[in-house]
Amino acid sequence: MPVPVVRHSEVDVLIIGAGPAGLMCANALANARVNVRIIDKRVAKVTAGQADGISPRTIEVFQSYGIGERLIRESCQVHLAAFYNPSSTGGIELTNRAPDVTAPSARYPFELALHQGAIESIFLDSMKSLGVEVERSTIPTSIELSKDENELTDPTSHPVRVALQKLDTSEDQPQEEIVHAKYVLGADGAHSWVRKRFDISMDGEQSDFIWGVLDMVPDTDFPDVRNKSLIHSNHGSCLLVPREKDRIRIYMQLADKDLVNPATGRVDKERMGPEQLLEVARKSLHPYKLNPTNGISWWTLYIIGQRVASKFAIQNRVRQGMNASMNDAHNLDTSLLSTYESERRKYALDLIAFDKKFSTLFSGKPLSEENSDGVSHEQFLNGIGVHYNPSVAVNDRNQELASGLVIGERVPPQKFLRAADAWPFELQDLLPSDFRFKLLVFVGDLSDPIQQAKVESMVTDMQKPESFLNHYATPGKSSVNSRFDVITISQGRKEAFDFLRVPTLLRSHWSKVFIDDIDVTGSFGGQGYSYYGVGPEGALVVVRPDGYVGAIAPLDHVEELDAYFASFMKIPA
Repeated sequence: MPVPVVRHSEVDVLIIGAGPAGLMCANALANARVNVRIIDKRVAKVTAGQADGISPRTIEVFQSYGIGERLIRESCQVHLAAFYNPSSTGGIELTNRAPDVTAPSARYPFELALHQGAIESIFLDSMKSLGVEVERSTIPTSIELSKDENELTDPTSHPVRVALQKLDTSEDQPQEEIVHAKYVLGADGAHSWVRKRFDISMDGEQSDFIWGVLDMVPDTDFPDVRNKSLIHSNHGSCLLVPREKDRIRIYMQLADKDLVNPATGRVDKERMGPEQLLEVARKSLHPYKLNPTNGISWWTLYIIGQRVASKFAIQNRVRQGMNASMNDAHNLDTSLLSTYESERRKYALDLIAFDKKFSTLFSGKPLSEENSDGVSHEQFLNGIGVHYNPSVAVNDRNQELASGLVIGERVPPQKFLRAADAWPFELQDLLPSDFRFKLLVFVGDLSDPIQQAKVESMVTDMQKPESFLNHYATPGKSSVNSRFDVITISQGRKEAFDFLRVPTLLRSHWSKVFIDDIDVTGSFGGQGYSYYGVGPEGALVVVRPDGYVGAIAPLDHVEELDAYFASFMKIPA
């Protein structure tokens, strides 16, 4: 009997795990035309249940990939939060309603709820249009990282060797493949195979709070069934979240510690089922009724845990995502690999610290006059306030030139008019996740001869061979179309502004010049410079591929941006 030949292949990035984090990264890399493969042991995508909440910042990220509109269209929007506490009659009563999202800079002032399978479908369809599909029924069986230092530091090498096994092949087809990858991303969940192979520990602790989850289409007289409802009763706590297609999800606190299997430390689903969970929910919602119209569509039990991986990367070649996993994956731009661990692990630690406080509060006593330490809606996260500390990709100098564009934070929304046709555009929509750095050039008022001369001098500096625009340009391609996208924003009135006065370097295309003016209806606009804290002298603002501000420089100090990019960017081969 002939010995089957093991196939060997090469790939730039191999992603292990096709949940939301893995699919986010695969979609991003496919959009950037990176050679990427993604594998998953599951035969098919999730069809029900699992994670379902989407924060305002995550909606912005989806929009940056051109898939935000579909996400919003298919989801349930959550605008209002309702708070219930014990009543004097033994049931519960409404004590407050408040906006679900209170962040003033939120472009989308609401959360979305959509089951994980639908979220995955959005990514899968986007990837398929780009020629990338999930290789299912495939598992990794071994992974080895080269010990050759030269190979590890060579960006063209493939130092990670992964053996894959197909689970559904016939006997005459090869079941094993050896993949040689430049990078491997472990996105394979809480019990990650990748993490175990590299002895990456999960540091932290497991709480005593056990929760059950039910999905259903309800028959109920509860008046806030279509709002996010935080309910504290004398029978425990629960959280009700409206879902798409009339569904709801209920998270409920469970008091029975016997649900935990002492041998494994994990919840034993044999000890409680969906009918018992439904009774717990009914007690918390009393005096309101709660009945499933067509049964329980999904349920689970879990223990709240707050743990963070001890490291996020091995030799900058093997990486893994975690808690805020889709935004972790979004941050994994190949130009920012050196900062991924420092930025996202710090965020994870901050998130865990919040989660410890929040889960203790929510699982504890309700907010009341007697208990001022209870839960209130201000303690919810919305994903917008992430701040990255100074690093090679976050230079915190010159903040005073654009005080509203906080270095290390995402660019907040603001509308500008396209100079050529007065068409209003949201600035965030001009910053797609396409792996390019965006250079926002706030040129000031070009009708001022002194300012015009200042801008022309800046352009002269940018045209020098040693300037970052030329130094890091991909050979044979225009510098503004390969690694950088230059967007010019001027002061001026739409009735008088001539975009052809803008130097050619700052208008690679007629669509790249904008003015800070009121739209033709007089409804909005004209506040961008003041909102972003940019003075008449202008500013150069670098926006990283993940939508975060990386650096700011004066118009007459282009060399500061040369130094910024020199700290991490490599000259293309």
